[in-house]
Amino acid sequence: MLVKMILKNKPPGFISVPADMQVSGVIDVLAEKGIGAVLVVENAELIGILSERDVVRNLAKQGIAILTMTAGALMTRKLTTGTPETTVEQAMEMMTDGHFRHLPVLEDGRLIGLVSIGDVVKARIDQTQHEVDSLRTYVAGRV
Repeated sequence: MLVKMILKNKPPGFISVPADMQVSGVIDVLAEKGIGAVLVVENAELIGILSERDVVRNLAKQGIAILTMTAGALMTRKLTTGTPETTVEQAMEMMTDGHFRHLPVLEDGRLIGLVSIGDVVKARIDQTQHEVDSLRTYVAGRV
């Protein structure tokens, strides 16, 4: 299964914030949307990602002062990205090896979506269940 199939089954679009948004505003967006990360975009270009984990870790290190800092100051700049042709297995490996939970998806250098580890795990479970069902049908002689 490919990442493009995951994106096809998700609502279109993604949640993004500008780099100059205060972290307190980013927290509001995360809470309101019930999501774990936002993409940081400037001039329609992906420049970073800011996750709940980033906020909590910086809060522990720097205290409440981070709330007035900008998304651009706290975001992760060095991004690992996928493409629509990235396989679910490749996405899982990238996320596991990189210790992150959100993978921006680019097509021809343009941001087209975001998949989470939850999206990827669900797709893998669905794929495995389909394979099991197919094998059961085959073994039962109903091919």
